[in-house]
Amino acid sequence: MIDDTARLLGELRADPSLAMIGHSLDYYYGDAGRAAAMDAFYRRFVRPGDLVFDVGAHVGDRVASFLRLGARVVAVEPQPPCVRALRRLYEGRPVRIVEAACADRQGSVALHVNSANPTVSTVSERFVRAADGAGGWERETWDAEVTVRTVTLDALIGEFGAPSFIKIDVEGYEDAVLAGLSRPVAALSFEFTTIARDVAARCLDRLAVLGFTGYDVSLAETMALDLGRWVTGREMRAHLAGLPHEANAGDVYAVTVSVSSMRALTRQ
Repeated sequence: MIDDTARLLGELRADPSLAMIGHSLDYYYGDAGRAAAMDAFYRRFVRPGDLVFDVGAHVGDRVASFLRLGARVVAVEPQPPCVRALRRLYEGRPVRIVEAACADRQGSVALHVNSANPTVSTVSERFVRAADGAGGWERETWDAEVTVRTVTLDALIGEFGAPSFIKIDVEGYEDAVLAGLSRPVAALSFEFTTIARDVAARCLDRLAVLGFTGYDVSLAETMALDLGRWVTGREMRAHLAGLPHEANAGDVYAVTVSVSSMRALTRQ
């Protein structure tokens, strides 16, 4: 399978129609140590046989990790080049690829495409405005728009079943994604950025309504839970508010399991 993946990656890099995601393919698939750390990190949330939703799958490095952990995956991604890469990389594997953006309702929406850095393409106009002139975002330009269909988490659950874990990384639209979820799952993560902390605050509000009880955070791509303990939503809100702008981004992890189980998750 490793040889097959290397061959497929070579073919994808050579495809002129996928040139805009070449850097992503190199970065997200080019470091075996990073992949091993990712597997070790997600093992606390994902077990063999689990169903996992990867919302904002991009080129699928998390999909690969979830598969290595024995899970079945629903990968949701709106960018056509990324979808083509996902279909090539994971054909014949237990992966269902949904070409859409996750949102609070079914329909369609404009996707703001960053051709030079498609990993930060977004459907959130507020996110694009927040990035304008912000430190660390000076070189980012959203230079194209495409219309994409939208799906809700509830609709995905209705079609594929309830997941054990949901990963959400959609560049400032995480609150809208969670607005489309009406039932809790065992665990999920959502990305936050320091240019859009209000989005994270709304996510925390929504998760409280859904019954999530414990939170931790991982900055950047450290593949570690920074606090080392599960805190309340109020504590997480204060922690995110106190981060320096330079922290830039990370992922909040939320769980609905018992306190004893949360402690076990933290130790893994």
